[in-house]
Amino acid sequence: MRVIIRYFFRTLRLVLTPFMLLSEKLSTPRGITRAADDQARVDEASKDLALYQFTACPFCIKVRKEIARLGLNIETRNAQHDPQHRAALEAGGGRVKVPCLKIRQDDGSERWLYESAEIKAWLQERFEPA
Repeated sequence: MRVIIRYFFRTLRLVLTPFMLLSEKLSTPRGITRAADDQARVDEASKDLALYQFTACPFCIKVRKEIARLGLNIETRNAQHDPQHRAALEAGGGRVKVPCLKIRQDDGSERWLYESAEIKAWLQERFEPA
C-alpha cells in the first residue's frame, strides 16, 4: 500500500510541476526599478546571499517571486538535483529543508534562514525601497 501511495504522489508531482512553473512564469511581478548606483549597491549587498531551493516547491516559488519583485540578483542553488548543494545545505544549515537563504555576514560567519515568510520579511526589511 505504501508503494502505491508513494507512486501516486510522485505521479501527481510530475503532472503538477509544469503547471506550477508556468504559473510562476506568468505571475512573477516586474522588479523594482532603481537608479544605476542604487542598483549597484543592492547587487553588492546581495552578492553574499544564496537561496537553496527545489524548482517546483511552492514555498520556494513564493521566495523567488519576492526576489524578482525586489530586483535582487541572488544565486539560486538547486538542492534537489545537485548533490553538492544538498550536502552544503545539510552541513551548513543542519537539515535539508527548503527554501533556505544562506547569508554570509560581514565578519565571515554564516546565517541560515529557513521558512519562506521569514526569508521574505528579511529581504523586504533589507532591500525594500523607502
